[in-house]
Amino acid sequence: MTDGTRPPVQDGGGIPDLDPVIHAQARLRVVSALSVLREDDRVTFPRLQVSLRMTAGNLSVHLRKLEDAGYVEVTKTHQGRTPATFVRLTRRGRLAFEQYQDALRALLNPSSRLEEMP
Repeated sequence: MTDGTRPPVQDGGGIPDLDPVIHAQARLRVVSALSVLREDDRVTFPRLQVSLRMTAGNLSVHLRKLEDAGYVEVTKTHQGRTPATFVRLTRRGRLAFEQYQDALRALLNPSSRLEEMP
């Protein structure tokens, strides 16, 4: 693809692979939570942490992996004198999550793959 994202890889049987960056349970929860926001919206780190019931350390580790993949953007700033960290799903992350969902649907609906076989 021209925007730098990669389509789901398929094994020899035509079964799509799930994106390993998103597939880890904690990262799937993060991406799923962020995907309900509008494209340019962001959420504060503490609010995301509370909504996902994750420790700050655990959330930070998973956000770093998602950030390294280009799926999330983490912005550190100040609101007055108070530090604030905002998180948003990037366009690339949104597309990767859509592809992940498509791959998951294909895995959960094997009859559609069987119908396509010669």
